[in-house]
Amino acid sequence: MSKPKRVLIITYYWPPAGGSGVQRWLKFVKYLVHENIEPIVYTAVEESYATLDSSLNSDLPDGLEVIRTKVFEPNKFFRASKKRNAKSEGFLNPNPSRLERLVLYVRANYFIPDARKYWIKPSIKHLTKYLKENPVDLIITTGPPHSLHLVGLALKKKFGTKWISDFRDPWSKIDYFHKLPMTEKSFKKHEKLEEEVVKESDAVIVIGKSMQQDFLKFNSNTHVITNGFDVSYEAESNTRLDEKFSIVHIGMLNSDRNQRMLWEILSELKKERSDFAKDLEIKFIGKACQEAKDQIKEFQLEEDLNDVGYIEHQYIHAHQQSAQVLLLLVNRVPTAKGVITGKIFEYLIARRPILAIGPEDGDLAEILVKTKAGSIVEYDDKGVLKEQILKYYEAYKSKNLRVDSINIEQYHRKELTKQLKSLIDTL
Repeated sequence: MSKPKRVLIITYYWPPAGGSGVQRWLKFVKYLVHENIEPIVYTAVEESYATLDSSLNSDLPDGLEVIRTKVFEPNKFFRASKKRNAKSEGFLNPNPSRLERLVLYVRANYFIPDARKYWIKPSIKHLTKYLKENPVDLIITTGPPHSLHLVGLALKKKFGTKWISDFRDPWSKIDYFHKLPMTEKSFKKHEKLEEEVVKESDAVIVIGKSMQQDFLKFNSNTHVITNGFDVSYEAESNTRLDEKFSIVHIGMLNSDRNQRMLWEILSELKKERSDFAKDLEIKFIGKACQEAKDQIKEFQLEEDLNDVGYIEHQYIHAHQQSAQVLLLLVNRVPTAKGVITGKIFEYLIARRPILAIGPEDGDLAEILVKTKAGSIVEYDDKGVLKEQILKYYEAYKSKNLRVDSINIEQYHRKELTKQLKSLIDTL
């Protein structure tokens, strides 16, 4: 066998960090070591992370070289300055105080590309020294935070090393930009930096076709490698289904994803059918915004809500496979057609019916159609959504609620890593 290619992967999120941001490159690294690739990970020190999940350490390959450096975290100041009240979610509080509005303005216009900008120069300095002593064949940066792409850009210019930029989420078209008090000048700066990064990359990876179309005009070597799953359904297929008609949402449920229409329909069905009222369970795994909880209370669904909260990733699969219906809510934002939430792929392997609300002509809808894994309803189509919920409920009552999905193995992390390996080989 030939000598392994050395690939430097620059990522902010890495175990023991928890949450969805860590999954993509943790799994790539897990399988790259079997593809004659030697990954070296450059990341932040452990105290930088807001959420920890030590269970993810089990996926780390033996002998993996991980380089950690400190990050100046203004986010800690942002969090402390507003002391989130019951209605806040993330950094976008629906009812901001004067101080919070000021902090948000500063964040939107002075921290470009993002609040990790102060990690750029120290990272370039540290990695310049490292690469002089330990050359690599390829550099990969993954964002968000998109500040990391500026590190890759600088290293490419300095060493001439081939460089891949990976976009787990959009940059200038990310779903929350439209909510920020951002000046036109600041937004243009984002667009200029984004264009430079995409143009200068030797290859670009994105997670969906909509983002690919946006980037192809700057770089013809732009490829779609989706997110995926890394569990074996067969190994856990003995999981018992929930006794109740459980509609389960897993992950972050923020105000952009919250669907008032859904809670209204469930309330109506409870009033119309006593058996539905007896059987219904709404389950939240992960953080749900206060707006959703308030609307659940408004529609008298509190007794049906099982708010589990955040749990470690290793325990999520059991909840997915025991659900009667898996709920998938697409952010209602201008760029909704390109939104592909990472949870869709782990939903697929659970082989339970997926009920999605979002654009019927979006990237996520295409995945659902091709895999026959569930149904998607347009945002305001109350009649169709109510009909679909009743269809699932009748199947549940007859003990025949199941899904015969197809073509899902293409989304296994091992198969996706083979796509990445092929791209690496071309460079």
